[in-house]
Amino acid sequence: MDEKDKDQDEQDVGLSAPAKHSAEELLDAAAGDPLDPMRHSAAHVMAEAVLDLFPGTKLGIGPAIEGGFYYDFEVERPLTPEDLARIEDRMRASVKADHPFVRKELDPDKGRAFFVERDQPYKVEILDDLRIAADAVGEAAPVVTTYEHGPFIDLCRGPHVASTGKIGPFKLLSVAGAYWRGREDRPMLQRIYGTVWSTQEELDLYLWRRTEARRRDHRRLGVQLDLFSFHDISPGAAFWHPKGWTLYRTLENAMREIQEKRGYQEIYTPPLVSKKLWEQSGHWDLYREHMFVLESEEQTFSLKPMNCPESTFIYKSRMRSYRELPLRLSEYGKLHRNELSGVLSGLTRVRHFVTDDAHIYLRPDQIEAEIEGLFGEVREAYAWFGLDPTFTFGTRPDKALGDPALWDRAEAIMRDVLERSDIPFRVKDKDGAFYGPKIDIQVEDALGRQWQTATIQLDLVMLPERFDLTYVDENGEHVRPVAIHRAIYGSLERFIGVVLEHTGGALPFWCSPVQAVVVPIADRHNDAAQELAALLREHHLRVEVDDSSNRMQNKIRLAQEQKIPYMLVLGDREVEARSAAPRTREGEQQPVTPWRELAHRLEAEARERSPGPPAIQRPPVETR
Repeated sequence: MDEKDKDQDEQDVGLSAPAKHSAEELLDAAAGDPLDPMRHSAAHVMAEAVLDLFPGTKLGIGPAIEGGFYYDFEVERPLTPEDLARIEDRMRASVKADHPFVRKELDPDKGRAFFVERDQPYKVEILDDLRIAADAVGEAAPVVTTYEHGPFIDLCRGPHVASTGKIGPFKLLSVAGAYWRGREDRPMLQRIYGTVWSTQEELDLYLWRRTEARRRDHRRLGVQLDLFSFHDISPGAAFWHPKGWTLYRTLENAMREIQEKRGYQEIYTPPLVSKKLWEQSGHWDLYREHMFVLESEEQTFSLKPMNCPESTFIYKSRMRSYRELPLRLSEYGKLHRNELSGVLSGLTRVRHFVTDDAHIYLRPDQIEAEIEGLFGEVREAYAWFGLDPTFTFGTRPDKALGDPALWDRAEAIMRDVLERSDIPFRVKDKDGAFYGPKIDIQVEDALGRQWQTATIQLDLVMLPERFDLTYVDENGEHVRPVAIHRAIYGSLERFIGVVLEHTGGALPFWCSPVQAVVVPIADRHNDAAQELAALLREHHLRVEVDDSSNRMQNKIRLAQEQKIPYMLVLGDREVEARSAAPRTREGEQQPVTPWRELAHRLEAEARERSPGPPAIQRPPVETR
């Protein structure tokens, strides 16, 4: 099931389910976030206001969502920003009136008639679907539950706050189109998004974060910094410009250094393979709809959506001994997934991407040490960007493959490594892969948003069993290895998108596509500027010279807009002394330094891979 459809179904199911708790208990319950009852209540108050301002409006659904709420409406005309202001005013009046939320139960037939009488076809459809679902399993139609506040009554399962006066500061944010129940063959409704918080300070901070998120949008930064672009001739695939490709290769090569230290061997496998491979791995049945498939000479092929199975052919190219293990095979594999065009989103949701994949084949007794080593890789790589990883441990799912005893042992090992490594982690029961337990790593960016990035998956059966992998143990017996699937960046495209938004485009010095720009004040300083740039390049630094006809202040402004870490201004005095006073993109003027000394200092700074200054400054005052 598509995640969007799943979310929609979860909103529909249970809206009129039989009561299992008292009204008082439901008022205090929450679906997840403690603010959810308030958010859901605000959605009802918004629907009340819309019905009041636009009589005849047909109501869809209005759930709480992360950070806020929405409600879907069928209104006779498109809503405008001016309409949102009017709706907000009506909502404030309802909050001021402090109407209590009252839960009522209706007989199924009377409940349906209630919404038919009020000409609310979408509510009637929900009730009819619930009745059909109950009939299918031989159960009676569920009791219809409604919530009433003031003049407004809605089909609802709750929970809500006690009264409208308990709703905190709110703001309506935008209007968007939304197909009823997420299906393109159903009517297009208008969805109003809003947010509500316990205090004005929390609302102010949320609104500031939204504004900051738009400013930091990696798609906008990609154009501003001349890193990448997207074009209709290849949807969901980035066109990397020279500066963007420099960033891409810098990240790849930094990860290669980690891999070389730990004894990885880099491989490359074909992007186009026969469907026979995917049938053997099981992906053909489970993942075919996401593959790009083509025919050639009466054979079916696909572009690979993941690297996993192909590494087994390199493992099996010759007999392996227990002395060779762990065998760490890394690959920057070019992957393609047939994502729907409507979900594509810059670098964070693409059709073509590359992962810093590795498949590690090892003996069961090596699992513990290997996972400890992988934790070290995660910490080192994320420290380069000032990202603090958090860990989630997924245990055996209901439909797991393999010996339960081996699962128990693997889970115990992974849990023990997490605990001994002094790593806080959250357990997600039954969230492991079907072939083994896993550890997922998330990071929080400068705006407090969570991103899934790295993963460490223990494969007990899928690759070893389906591809008949063995090694010769110390007793001369042929036995199965265990495999670990791991990615540290994950998708490089997605990781770059995350880092751009985390830093606002002010990338750490070590990976900035242009690390310094030399700014000659006049044409007579151009030759010296080229000389300094050449010296810096000898020290493996990426340098440009701005010898345009722009005035010096304009050159500095352009360099700051390009987020270049250092500006080196050369006038008569600097040229004569063969020195420069670096100016940082943050506006700090550093001491005058001889050219060669400066080159050594910047080279050392690049090698350190420091994340640089904090990625963001919190708003100093309220932003009301």
